Amino acid sequence: MKRIVVVKLAPTPGQYVALKSTLELCNAGANMVSQFAHTATDRRPFALQKQVYAQVKARGLSAQPAIRVIKKVADAYATRKANLLNGNYGTPESKRYAKVAGKAIVFREDAGQPFDDRCLSWQIDRSTVSIWTTEGRMRNVGFVCAPWQLKMLADRKGESDLIFRDGSFYLHATVDTDAPDQLVPADDPTGWLGVDLGIVNLAVTTADDPAELDVRWSGGAVTARRKKN
Repeated sequence: MKRIVVVKLAPTPGQYVALKSTLELCNAGANMVSQFAHTATDRRPFALQKQVYAQVKARGLSAQPAIRVIKKVADAYATRKANLLNGNYGTPESKRYAKVAGKAIVFREDAGQPFDDRCLSWQIDRSTVSIWTTEGRMRNVGFVCAPWQLKMLADRKGESDLIFRDGSFYLHATVDTDAPDQLVPADDPTGWLGVDLGIVNLAVTTADDPAELDVRWSGGAVTARRKKN
């Protein structure tokens, strides 16, 4: 089972500037690739890579970060295509659909960027990472997290995403964990009780009397109970 562990980076002022400029450079490259991908007939990562890899590298990105940027753009277009096909932006005749499909995807200058093991390494015992930046390989970037998160990082696999949020940097690491054992009741149940969750009525079971819902399960009743206690 895959889970995401979020750790907060604790960079020095110089490291902070380097991380910020790295995201800006990666997303500037992503926007350049996106302009090409918007009119391309083949938006698969390798197809895009054959067309724009040299231009992305020319912007100052090393080989592997350039490949990650191209892959990020390809994934974004694949996601948009799936959303369009699933009707999440309305019907093909709708204005919203046409607006979304008719323009290139734009990445914020501080949008998240994936890093693989060739661009990012973890020193879990020292709570530091080594990461590629526009200033070269930057080592001894500290991070903070809870002890249980640190333990989970030992099972980290694959990419980690560098995220900038509310003025701070975070790494979202993917870890493999064992799926929890399925809980089996001691005695086989004789029936099931359905529960619907809502806003006005927070929880409604199949055995509830509709006349009593506002008394027992409504948002107002719960709020009043909280204030009383």
